[in-house]
Amino acid sequence: MSNWPELESKYYMHTVDRVPLVLVRGEGARVWDDSGRQYLDFVAGWAVNSLGHAHPAIARAVAGQASTLIQTSNQFYTIPQIQLAELLVKNSCLDKVFFSNSGAEANEGAVKLARRYGQYHLAGAYEVISTYGSFHGRTLAMVAATGQVNHQKPFLPLPTGFVNVAYDDPEAIQAVTSARTCAVMLEPVQGEGGVNLPGDDYLKKVRDWCDRKGILLILDEIQTGMGRLGTLFAYEQYGIVPDIMTLAKGLGGGVPIGALMAKDKVCVFVPGEHGSTYGGNPLACAAAYATLKYVLDHNLVSNAGKVGQYLLDGLEKLKQKYEVVIDVRGRGLLVAIEFNQDIGASLLAACLERGLLVNRVKPNALRLMPPLTIGNDEVDEALGILDKALSSIA
Repeated sequence: MSNWPELESKYYMHTVDRVPLVLVRGEGARVWDDSGRQYLDFVAGWAVNSLGHAHPAIARAVAGQASTLIQTSNQFYTIPQIQLAELLVKNSCLDKVFFSNSGAEANEGAVKLARRYGQYHLAGAYEVISTYGSFHGRTLAMVAATGQVNHQKPFLPLPTGFVNVAYDDPEAIQAVTSARTCAVMLEPVQGEGGVNLPGDDYLKKVRDWCDRKGILLILDEIQTGMGRLGTLFAYEQYGIVPDIMTLAKGLGGGVPIGALMAKDKVCVFVPGEHGSTYGGNPLACAAAYATLKYVLDHNLVSNAGKVGQYLLDGLEKLKQKYEVVIDVRGRGLLVAIEFNQDIGASLLAACLERGLLVNRVKPNALRLMPPLTIGNDEVDEALGILDKALSSIA
């Protein structure tokens, strides 16, 4: 048997501290390593695997499309792209879509679109207000948009045109809005920042402010979209409508794809101003169409809400049992458990030892984001492992 970690260290750039686990196969909410051991997966590719691993609907779509037409470039019409665009528009509040390869690309496109809108309608306004604790991607511009100094400092100087302010603070946005502002860019719930939920009226106040000033509201729903919070999109839970929305992660069910969606009034690109060689290719669009169709047809959005609440209730019981647990938060199947000390790495290892995969989103917090297909029995199994893991280190 090859020593895969050793080969990785020899040939692959060290950009992540990996969990010492080589995964070779998955099915549903379970994965297997190269020694044949089974794990319950509550990471799901960082909220990507909406239908779990190796779902038949996605496998059929990918296999069928791969044997038919994989890539043509956007010089030509392709049917899977148009079908996916129609399905997304008909099930959202937005009017048009452009497909990219990732969430970062979708967010780049959103900022470009907002700046172009600013040139046409806001006297050349170009600045985008975003928030501390956010995460919008790893391109240079999106690192500037991401309000986390640890992500920004290694790459100074950053592109200009971004202003970071406190999250869940409408007044902070109002204070920095100027004639240069073209848009406000927010995650409805901050995922990578620690599953941070805003107050119930935060997004409404921001929406109202954007309307008063005539600027755009961009919602980064890359992690919160596609049913993860118990509604197809997070904006539905907050009673607002964005001007621009970005999607990725769960959209393709594991196949890389991102989406930039916008209201008709905002779609000001002209041919040649934005594009992508691979964006919206038939293979990715066929996978995403199959994923979204399955989510809708099998009411997985409702399942995410119900099972997510069941998970939160179970975690609350662990909070009552262990003093080290100081907070449990989340919506749907995007959940975090926070501790009063930096035991995230130790707890992750204790869970791994017992057959559960979790994500250490902060030194003192774990994030849970299982597939939308998860059931109460699997949640009970995960809670049992977390209980034993906490008992072993708390």
